[in-house]
Amino acid sequence: MTNDNFNEIIERSIKIRKSYHELELKQNGKVWTIEQDALGFLSDAGLVGRNTMSHEKTWSKANSDEELEHKLAESIWWIINLSDRMDIDIKVTMDKFLNKTENLFK
Repeated sequence: MTNDNFNEIIERSIKIRKSYHELELKQNGKVWTIEQDALGFLSDAGLVGRNTMSHEKTWSKANSDEELEHKLAESIWWIINLSDRMDIDIKVTMDKFLNKTENLFK
C-alpha cells in the first residue's frame, strides 16, 4: 500500500465517522465520547476473536467469514478514528512501532 492509499483510507475513515457523529446528534443529542468510541472498538475486536474461532472451526457459527472480514476492517477504522480524536498521528505512530519492532529482530 502506498502512503497515498493510506492517506485516502484515513481521510475516508474520518469522513464516515463524522457522518456517524451527525447521526448520534440526531438520536442522542450528543456525539459519542472518545471512551464510547473505544468501547465500540473493543466490542468489534471481541467479535474478531469470536469470528476467528469460527474460522478455525473451534466455535460453531455459520457464514462468519464475511463478518470476520468486516470486523477486521472496522477495527482498523476504529483505530484510525480513535487516534484522530486523541490527536495522535497514526502514520507516525505506526512507523515508530514498526521500526522499534523490526529492531527486535536485527
